[in-house]
Amino acid sequence: MAPVSTRLDPEIEDAITEVAALLRGTYRVSHRTLAILLLLGDEGVGAMVHRAEAAHHSAIERTVAATRQRLGRDIDVRIQRSRLDAARELAGKSLSSNTVTGRSVAERLGQWCARPWTGIPILALVVSVGLYWFVGVFGGGTLVELLEVQLFEQRVNPLVVRWTERYIPWEPIVKLLVGDYGIWTLGITYAFALILPLVGTFFLAFSILEDSGYLPRLALLVDRGFKRLGLSGRAVIPIVLGFGCDTMATIVTRILETKRERMIATFLLSLAIPCSAQLGVMTGLFAGKPTAFSIWLGIMGITFLMVGWLAAQIVPGEAAGFVLELPPMRWPTLGNVLAKTVSRMQWYFMEVVPLFILASVLLWFAEIVGALKYAVAATYPIARMLGLPEQAGEAFLFGFFRRDYGAAGLYRMQENHLLTGNQELIAVVTLTLFLPCIAQLLVMRRERGTKAALAILGFIFPFALAVGTLLNWTLRWLGIQL
Repeated sequence: MAPVSTRLDPEIEDAITEVAALLRGTYRVSHRTLAILLLLGDEGVGAMVHRAEAAHHSAIERTVAATRQRLGRDIDVRIQRSRLDAARELAGKSLSSNTVTGRSVAERLGQWCARPWTGIPILALVVSVGLYWFVGVFGGGTLVELLEVQLFEQRVNPLVVRWTERYIPWEPIVKLLVGDYGIWTLGITYAFALILPLVGTFFLAFSILEDSGYLPRLALLVDRGFKRLGLSGRAVIPIVLGFGCDTMATIVTRILETKRERMIATFLLSLAIPCSAQLGVMTGLFAGKPTAFSIWLGIMGITFLMVGWLAAQIVPGEAAGFVLELPPMRWPTLGNVLAKTVSRMQWYFMEVVPLFILASVLLWFAEIVGALKYAVAATYPIARMLGLPEQAGEAFLFGFFRRDYGAAGLYRMQENHLLTGNQELIAVVTLTLFLPCIAQLLVMRRERGTKAALAILGFIFPFALAVGTLLNWTLRWLGIQL
């Protein structure tokens, strides 16, 4: 078989040769490979070369910067396309297949998913069936009713409370275990009876989409629109992961090529993307209320697009290129889907459940020392400004500890018939846009820096309250009762 050429176009080859000639150190890969990665802006390779070429690293850095500026923004795309062309050439010389006339159903479906006129309706179908009906109605309605009401509230919790009060004589310890903010009555019950079925159904739906090959086509579908937000189609990966966990998704923004893109993605994750547990509880709140769900979805979509566009105008830096190799569409494999779902559920048990217990302990301690009532009272003006009962302020306070904690508080208020339909919508919209949880805030500070984290918080807090207040006034002015 004849060798496959992996040489790039002459202009880029000259740039690679110029950068490679400046490298003096000994590396595990060739100087040509390092030069390509430096021109692509690989931060890890840049740090390694900086350490190895300390004596004349400034000359290398100037040459790379000048070369990237001379070649333009599409250097990344040109290099990636050359690699893909070489891979196709190699595959063409190495593989053979039986000739099949026509295209398969999977190929047609894959093309439909990536084209706007057919891809957008397919996306709407995925959101309505996968997110609303499966996660919201089935997970947040049927499963939560089975676990929380019929199992925990009616059978398990009364038994645990009775045994605890009978065998533990110390009232503070009884409150720690089965009080209003008890480890069992709040932490364990919320984690297993309320959040678990919602997270489980979301992870299952996400694994099916992932294994089918739909997500890369979604990235291709949104690429043009994302470019108006300062992002590329690649950003769909952390954005979609944000619906699982915004903290994890903030870390995954490292895959984005430019600092500008990483900043915008982090900002949008903090503002407009609810995590799986929060999303599950909120869709559970809207179970059987498609109008309220549609309004909430519309507000979130408009906010995502509007704020993203504004961020793209303000945040400095260059736009990133986007090249994507599409895997084939296929029926999801049951073993793969179950393995991915179980793996994510293990993460939930290992990472999230201990945080629920810790939050219960912190709330119990704050209640014992008397600090909790002052913190909760400080949220009452916010609730009144939004036209909500004062108890709703607790949900916003708890949501800062854990986003899903706040959403679960709203769910409990709905069960006790403390919220009207309009108030449910206002509370859910405000809480979705509200401050990120402590874990996400800490990761955001580590990834983007203290100034960026404070700037993001400084925008989100008043913006969330403004949107919630405006929604309250609008519903009243139009006379809408949900």
